[in-house]
Amino acid sequence: MEHIKRYKHEIEFLILIIAVFLIWYLGRYFHIDTQAIQKSLQRFPLFYSGIIYVVLYVIVTFFVFFSKDVFWLMGAVLFGPLLSALFICIAEIINAFILFYLARSLGRAYIEKRLSEKYKKLDEKLGNINFSWLFIFRAAPLIPYRFLDLAAGLTRIHFRRYLTAVILGSPLKIFWIQYVLFGVGINTFNPYALAEYFLDNKTLLIFSLVYIMLVIAVIVKIRAKD
Repeated sequence: MEHIKRYKHEIEFLILIIAVFLIWYLGRYFHIDTQAIQKSLQRFPLFYSGIIYVVLYVIVTFFVFFSKDVFWLMGAVLFGPLLSALFICIAEIINAFILFYLARSLGRAYIEKRLSEKYKKLDEKLGNINFSWLFIFRAAPLIPYRFLDLAAGLTRIHFRRYLTAVILGSPLKIFWIQYVLFGVGINTFNPYALAEYFLDNKTLLIFSLVYIMLVIAVIVKIRAKD
């Protein structure tokens, strides 16, 4: 018993690593019948279908990392860009809470224990990271939310700061993606159809380029300040 207590943090961290790996690996082979889910949700009034969608999103995307894109597309088709973005934002706040505290409770103590003096300064710097960086991480188009949530939980970042970044930074990215998904529909995963959609919608194309350039510009500005 004493031996287990001595290696408690190592065991917790190992459990976290194994859990994340299994979820990632098994999720690749898990098939989600989106058509069946979509038909089921259409039978309910909007209020209830929205609640069910959020609950399903949180549960399924927690256990199957690769299902997020499918749920985003299904949400855009079912609810349109605005409502689907709202529902996904709510679900992502819940996911951020779960994954952050999962990493914090199972992995943070081990990380803290194993850090050398050299890396403790880096850890302290990450814990006091500029809020602008957290905001950009949530707003940037290509950064996965799952890994952000887990990584934030392993650092000294206070959850309230991270949650604020989640609430303020996520909506722009989510609405932009949902707007595109709503316009392209089931052809989203076809690069030619996606390119054709952007070329046919010059305003959206310009907005997308400006959005990406603004993210890059803010990153450059923050790096210059740091």
